[in-house]
Amino acid sequence: MLTAIELFAGIGGFRIAADNAGLKTIWANDIDPLASLVYTTNFGSSEFHQGDIRELFENIPPHDVLTGGFPCQPFSAAGKKQGIRDPRGTLFQVIVDILKKHSPDYFVLENVKRLLTMENGSHFATILYSLSELDYRLEWRLLNSWNFGLPQNRQRVFITGIHKRKASKISPVQTFLSSTADFSPVDPSFFWGLSDREHWPLIANHQKAFPYWGTAIEGRFFSGEPSNFSEAKPRVKLAEVLEPEVDSSFDFTEKTLEWIDKNTVVNRFVDGVEILSNQRGGARMGYTIFGINGVAPTLTSTASRHYERYKIGDRYRRLTNVEYARIQGFPVDHCNATTVYNQYALFGNAVPPQMASWVLSSVVQSLPKTIEEPRSLFTGAMCAQQGTFETLGSG
Repeated sequence: MLTAIELFAGIGGFRIAADNAGLKTIWANDIDPLASLVYTTNFGSSEFHQGDIRELFENIPPHDVLTGGFPCQPFSAAGKKQGIRDPRGTLFQVIVDILKKHSPDYFVLENVKRLLTMENGSHFATILYSLSELDYRLEWRLLNSWNFGLPQNRQRVFITGIHKRKASKISPVQTFLSSTADFSPVDPSFFWGLSDREHWPLIANHQKAFPYWGTAIEGRFFSGEPSNFSEAKPRVKLAEVLEPEVDSSFDFTEKTLEWIDKNTVVNRFVDGVEILSNQRGGARMGYTIFGINGVAPTLTSTASRHYERYKIGDRYRRLTNVEYARIQGFPVDHCNATTVYNQYALFGNAVPPQMASWVLSSVVQSLPKTIEEPRSLFTGAMCAQQGTFETLGSG
């Protein structure tokens, strides 16, 4: 059985994926007390270590697979080498140090879409360059949770690595995250480029945003823009995961309803999200009214986003914590160890297990394609925890 560690574990999105794939998680870490409480409640405390990863570095055991949704810290422009920013002193550097020390066969990392474009790609270039100096063949791809049966426009970059001792058994033109994509129009040099990397561009010379897919090794990369995802599941609408009965504490206050009267009608879909109305062209996002015939906008850990408002039947209300769980692909009772209010940030900051499962099973070829159907999470018992949304105030 392959062993795994989970860094910056949060509430355990990668852990669920690892368990479903038959990996044995032998070490996990997060610094946040609430996330740690949820993690240990669901998975036990024997492998979990709460605290600063930099202080726990020496306790990390050898492992086969490393996973983590790492924080995106700015890299220093001081002490540049070959045009690359300095990652030292950041939490990302800890990942590099762990890979250097333990050389696991595989790793899977996850981050936000804007990582590809921050400061004309300089941050992603630093990440790619630092990882490519190790003994790994890299691949990255931008994925959207709606392709995995989840009703949310959530685009995330996954970065994977296969150690050279494993990659040497793979055809030089074979990649995994790109195997489900069409590249249109197809560049005749596409496969030639994959097998002839001395002609690939240098990562350090790249001074613009990175495409949505690419592969890299030894300081060079090759990339393209995938036009589709061939394994995409049918699009699930937000309406399909809503609770049938919701407490009135989730409804708008009278004060908020007065603001809605000043909205401008929009009635269109943007990135799959149905926008019914807003104010000043969307300048006051707090008063944007969303419909339920599309998907939800990206759930985040930002408190202000938890006030997003939806027209559901003849009611205007916020989404419930149970609905957040379903949108992110978690069991509805996953965060019941903490308050309803705190569940929003915890779910919003998590990696959807279905996305993590697909990436893991694509990269670690010995793993079965056993990805739990999100729809199985949308039925059954409702959230058993008592409580309302009143603590969020009257915003």
